[in-house]
Amino acid sequence: MSARIGVFIFWLMHFLPFRVLVAIGNGLGIVLYLLAAERRFVGSVNLKLCFPEMSDKARSKLLREHFKMFTRGLIERIILWWGSAERINSLIRVEGVEHFEAIKDKPSILLTPHFVGMDVGGQWVAQRTNTVCMYANQKSQYMTELLLNKRARFGQQRLSSRAQGLRPILKGMREGMPFIYPTDQDQGIKDGAFIPFFGVPAATMTSLPRIAQMTGAKIVPCITRLLPGGKGYVLTFYPAWENYPSGDDIADARRMNEFLEQRILEMPEQYFWLHKRFKTRPEGETSPYPN
Repeated sequence: MSARIGVFIFWLMHFLPFRVLVAIGNGLGIVLYLLAAERRFVGSVNLKLCFPEMSDKARSKLLREHFKMFTRGLIERIILWWGSAERINSLIRVEGVEHFEAIKDKPSILLTPHFVGMDVGGQWVAQRTNTVCMYANQKSQYMTELLLNKRARFGQQRLSSRAQGLRPILKGMREGMPFIYPTDQDQGIKDGAFIPFFGVPAATMTSLPRIAQMTGAKIVPCITRLLPGGKGYVLTFYPAWENYPSGDDIADARRMNEFLEQRILEMPEQYFWLHKRFKTRPEGETSPYPN
């Protein structure tokens, strides 16, 4: 019942001006930073591992800014869930749209790392072509169904559970549907390897080059930046990667991580630092997180 009440409050909030939602997100981000001790610790560990040369004071400031951006991303998602297509589009400026147009009806992978604005880019794409993507079940069946419904509100998006594996994804790609694929979280090394991420060995999926090889897909990175105040978003499509896959899965995974590092350095406060990115460790190393 509490989830339904919360969703109802969110629905009411979507009528508010965008600038007001931005202010609410920033304010709640400060509160969350103070209250979410476990996630604050995870973020602190990640930032210390990735930016050891940064002072403690600078890392704390960066983490506070991240909490504000993270909460903004959550609050502003209500525009994606209930706002009109016109309202959503009015908030998004697109750069490199020609790279999207070149692949939108062909086997392709839109590489969408976990920046706080990733869902904004996904909704813009969904208004222009049908896609395939994976989802993770939530603890609440109600929330799982709600998220699926809202992610598929435009077009005929095809979402499949991670438990279903790659088969439905490959089928959709062969029908010309782009695959929206975030590959930058710790999923263990069953389908991956330890690849440096800011110099730290990180469990990194090597499925991206294998899927590209099986389908002939082009890789086009797709990243959304939240702008300050009420200025909306910038969605950037990057040129399709040349000579990818190379035939060397490890080298291709390293290329992916290096690209991600470059984008993070452009807006470090907007990358999702609250995930236990370094939980899986090489043999003999312990996790930097307590549990």
